[in-house]
Amino acid sequence: MPPLPSRPRSVTPPRTRGSAGERASTGYLPIGGGDGARAAPRTRPVVTVTTPPRGPGNRGAGLRWLTGRVPTPASHGVTRSDRALFDALVGTGRARSAAGGEAELLYERKDSVIVRVGDIVLKAHPEGVRPADLVARVRVAASTPGLLAPLEPPFPVAGRTVTVWPHGTPVTPDVDPPWEEGARLLARLHRHPVPAHAPACRGWARRVARAVGRLPRGTNDAAVAEIRRTHAGLSPWLRSLPEPEAPACLVHGDWHLGQLVHTPNAGWRLIDIGDLGTGDPAWDLARPAALFASGLLPPREWERFLAAYRAAGGPAVPPEGDPWSTLDLPARAMVVQIAATRVGRARAEGRPLNEQEEPLVRICRRIRLSH
Repeated sequence: MPPLPSRPRSVTPPRTRGSAGERASTGYLPIGGGDGARAAPRTRPVVTVTTPPRGPGNRGAGLRWLTGRVPTPASHGVTRSDRALFDALVGTGRARSAAGGEAELLYERKDSVIVRVGDIVLKAHPEGVRPADLVARVRVAASTPGLLAPLEPPFPVAGRTVTVWPHGTPVTPDVDPPWEEGARLLARLHRHPVPAHAPACRGWARRVARAVGRLPRGTNDAAVAEIRRTHAGLSPWLRSLPEPEAPACLVHGDWHLGQLVHTPNAGWRLIDIGDLGTGDPAWDLARPAALFASGLLPPREWERFLAAYRAAGGPAVPPEGDPWSTLDLPARAMVVQIAATRVGRARAEGRPLNEQEEPLVRICRRIRLSH
């Protein structure tokens, strides 16, 4: 990635994305000198790490990075606090599923629960979700090609807002990751005309800050301290990000391979519309860009994704040349967010950082020292 200057320049950020040269001269996305010259293309990660072999025994660990989530094991039980919600979701699903079948907990974390019952999937959204925004996103999904839309409008279950979806097969460790399919769907979404009722997709800086804010406090933890220092250095840049002028682009808002499912009739589709709306499409590419720049995503896989996105006319990066002219800051911010999430989880589990988490802390240090 190109180096960031020591601090944001005292200029008013532009209201539009502009060219790479314009961003270099204004300080919106610093990629080099102020003469408008474009930075040289970067094709290598910022840090060099040895990527583990892609054998069958390794793919499960790699899937966590590619999908952005840790799949809930089949043997995982529902926590006591969520038992009533789980039972309510199962009952609702059995009343709606034509196929019937056993209930299966697909995903559980503090703010959401996802359950499969037969041929449908029910998702209990976070407690703070605004029903009006979710309804607007459901409407957008229903009219946007490439998205798997809910089967009906959101409704309340056990005090939570719930959506019901057709079941699809997610990306699994035993298959080659569908980078090209995901890239084409993402480019198609970004190029789709923005519906008048689409909500805004914002809050990128707040998401990073929340992840860092959840790290343990009051401990002499070098990894935690490094992540906090790096975030402090990036925060002025994140706070100065302008909102794209309307109509901007239609963006997913939380894209990774875990947001792809394969359906019998429609093939691969994008799921999870919780952040769907108008915004800067570069942030949809931030996770794979961050993992590539950290050395955790092999160059060949990054190249597959980027080439397919460009071939499909994706607007988040220039059609050729240096992609980091738009991806630099989103990728750096995503490195910090992923590092904070993974280090926080390791500390909560009482274990040392593993061979994939340690490089994230190292890249945070590299980012900080490049300021």
